[in-house]
Amino acid sequence: MEHKQIRFSRVDSAKFFRTLNKRVNSYFKENKLPKTGNWKLHVKTLIMFSLFFTPYFLILTLDISQWWKLLLSIVMGVGMAGVGMNVMHDGNHGSYSSKKWINKIMGGSMYILAGNVYNWQVQHNVLHHTYTNIHGHDEDLEAGRIIRFSKHSKWRKFHKFQHYYSILLYGLLTFNWVITTDFKQTRRYLKRNLAYGKKPSPLKQWSTLAITKALYIAIWIIIPMLILSIAWWKILIGFFVMHYTAGLILSIVFQLAHVVEATEMPLPNKKGSMENTWAIHQLFTTVNFSTNNKIVNWFTGGLNHQVEHHIFPNISHIHYSKIANIVKETANEFNLPYHEYKTTRAAIIAHFKHLKEMGAKPALSV
Repeated sequence: MEHKQIRFSRVDSAKFFRTLNKRVNSYFKENKLPKTGNWKLHVKTLIMFSLFFTPYFLILTLDISQWWKLLLSIVMGVGMAGVGMNVMHDGNHGSYSSKKWINKIMGGSMYILAGNVYNWQVQHNVLHHTYTNIHGHDEDLEAGRIIRFSKHSKWRKFHKFQHYYSILLYGLLTFNWVITTDFKQTRRYLKRNLAYGKKPSPLKQWSTLAITKALYIAIWIIIPMLILSIAWWKILIGFFVMHYTAGLILSIVFQLAHVVEATEMPLPNKKGSMENTWAIHQLFTTVNFSTNNKIVNWFTGGLNHQVEHHIFPNISHIHYSKIANIVKETANEFNLPYHEYKTTRAAIIAHFKHLKEMGAKPALSV
């Protein structure tokens, strides 16, 4: 990946963000609301953790058929994705609670999702939120050589089939956290001196990574092997099914926010400068979907309100549906884009159309 310094424009003569920020702040002040989570988020937290852990304990304690165990593994995957989108995400953005220690605990749920807090905060909070959809800087656009998300990535012959095979790979997202991703990211981020806040010492980060991975394997693989009287490979299948379910949900939700037909993937000029300010850049590179669907709103943790989230990552997702009209009306007032797909289906179609376009052999420039 490229790591040249990027500078966003500071020229916003119309004062879009200043106006928007003032209006959003006024909404919270007039309604006497904190920007962090409330009882609705707390109830949702209990539900998501229950979806995640209850099937685990049922599998360990009940004498049920293997098909029921497989079904419960899928439910665990749904709960795993739910914890990630609703609890871990807000916690690591510091928007779950006004109390730092609560945010730290909720953000720490990343460890039981097989990930690592330091790596996630660098990749997501620092690289993705700062350099959204900028090739060579936003690692969410990187999928090794196998998937081409951007026209700025090298094209290979097999990419012409990526709109068919990509969905099969999306389910491997969290499974890769377990085996390779976190180790590679820790090495890369420490070498680049990246951090969200205070950088941990290499010894602390590597120790934390090793200990949490060992505990994770013990909880989800070793303990079931000791308790359950079934073949070890069946336990590994259940583990994989749980991760595949969670990975598929998380990958699709995140892709629909940025890797679709409506969004742009701009590059800086030769001097490393971007055309727009950071806030306006978010409007060009981010899209909402299915915001009128209460089930999607509730389960995805507001990740279908990505426009609001990217401009105000310090505000809990609980409030996004309320401030969305303010953001949309202000963007329209300043003649700026506000991308949205009315349904999840429309967003999915737009994503795979984009993959098909990126998979086509690029025309030779003259």
